[in-house]
Amino acid sequence: MPRPVVAGLDGTRASFAAADWAAREALHRELPMTLVHAWSWEPVDPPVTPDEETQREAARRMLHEAAAGLKERYPDLDLTVEQPPAPAVAALLERSEHAEMTVLGTRGHTGLLGFLLGSVGLQVLGRAAGPVVMVRAAEDESDRPERRVRDEVVAGLHQLTASGEPVFAFAFAHAAAHGMRLRAVRAWSLPTVFNYSPAAMKLADESGGIEAHEKKMLHDALKPWRERYPQVEVVEHVEIGAAAEVLLTASARAGLMVVGRRETPGRGRRETSGRSRHLGPVAHATLHHADCPVAVVAHD
Repeated sequence: MPRPVVAGLDGTRASFAAADWAAREALHRELPMTLVHAWSWEPVDPPVTPDEETQREAARRMLHEAAAGLKERYPDLDLTVEQPPAPAVAALLERSEHAEMTVLGTRGHTGLLGFLLGSVGLQVLGRAAGPVVMVRAAEDESDRPERRVRDEVVAGLHQLTASGEPVFAFAFAHAAAHGMRLRAVRAWSLPTVFNYSPAAMKLADESGGIEAHEKKMLHDALKPWRERYPQVEVVEHVEIGAAAEVLLTASARAGLMVVGRRETPGRGRRETSGRSRHLGPVAHATLHHADCPVAVVAHD
C-alpha cells in the first residue's frame, strides 16, 4: 500500500499553501494525500471562546472546504481528510510513522528575521519519523510577485556514509519525480589543531589536498545514487565555508532544499518513539532563511 503525503492544516494561510504544495507533490509521485486537522477542545476561564460544538463544527467546515478546493484544482488527487480528536503534535507524529512525508506551513517574515516556525512545526520537525517539508505562504505560486527559475533540488550532504542515505534517497526521489537537477552541496573547512589527524591529512595529501579529497568523497558517495537514478542530472558543489552559508548561497535556483537531522534515540526528555527533538544549526538556518520549501530528513 503506498504511503501518503500528509499535510497538516490549522486554518492559517501558510497551512493552506502547504496543503496545496502537498497535493501537487502527491500527484507528481502518484501517491495518495491525507489532509489532517487535529482538533481538541480546551475550555478557558473565563470563557471567551465559542462552545465546544460550535468550535468543532467550524473546524470540520474549514477542513472540508479546504479539501473541496484541492479536489477542484486537482481532480485526479486521491485525497482523504482526517480530524482526529487529539493535540496537533501527537496526531501528526503518529501519522508521520506511515507517511512518505509530512508537509507543514511556516509564516513568512522579513528577510532579516527569516521565517516563523510555530511550536507545532518545531516539535514535528524534531521528532517525526519521516521527512518533514516546511512550506511558507509565499510558496503559493499565485501570490508570487515574480517567478524565478527553480529547477534544482539543493541537498546538503554532510553525512556521506550509509547513515546519511535517507537524505540522498529523498533528494534524488524528488529530483526524479519533478525532472529537476540535483545540486549536491558539501561544505568544508580547514581543520583546527584540535581535530587535526595525521592519518586524515595523509589521505588528503594523497588526493591532492583537502578540497580535492572532499570532492572525491562526495563523488564516490553519489556514484550508487547516479546509477539508481540515471535520469537525474547531478551537479557536485564543494565549497569552503560554513555549511549553512554555503547551502543558502547555492540555492538561487532551488525548488526544494533538503537537509539532514541526526536522530539520537534516548536523548534528553522522553520523546515519542524515543526520538530527539534536536535540530542542528544548519537545519535551523535553512528553515529560517531559505526562500524555498525545506525538507528535513532524519538519519542515524
